[in-house]
Amino acid sequence: MAGDNVKIPGWLKPMNRAMVAVSRVGIALPMALLTVAGRKSGKLRTTPVTPFEYEGAEYVLGGIPGADWVKNVQAAETAELEVGRRKRTVRLVEIPAADSEPVLREFPRLVPTGVPVMIKSGVVTSDDPDEFAALAGRCTLFRIEDA
Repeated sequence: MAGDNVKIPGWLKPMNRAMVAVSRVGIALPMALLTVAGRKSGKLRTTPVTPFEYEGAEYVLGGIPGADWVKNVQAAETAELEVGRRKRTVRLVEIPAADSEPVLREFPRLVPTGVPVMIKSGVVTSDDPDEFAALAGRCTLFRIEDA
């Protein structure tokens, strides 16, 4: 597994802003927009996420340890998930590390588009399922539930 010194790539925030803007003008992308109140400012913050399904439940992975959006979700009761033009209020339930391992193991297969970002960020070194399972406790996994 990659080292614990994960650095958010400089291109990630501008790319996320561009993806939010493109999605907001109605261009369909293979992702969703998650909007949650900032834990300090209370201002609404939006970030692109890639929800995925595993054994009948819907999940989203905080793929960069320590990401602000993850901390904001942990502090909030609810968030808004926008897929295309459909918005819904959701509760993101943090999954304990031991329970997240089987879901994380399947992440490279279920969300192959997320793997390169995690590799370039130093979170993992490859798409090896065992390396993703080992992220349990480092990367936060949330189950998405309707609020």
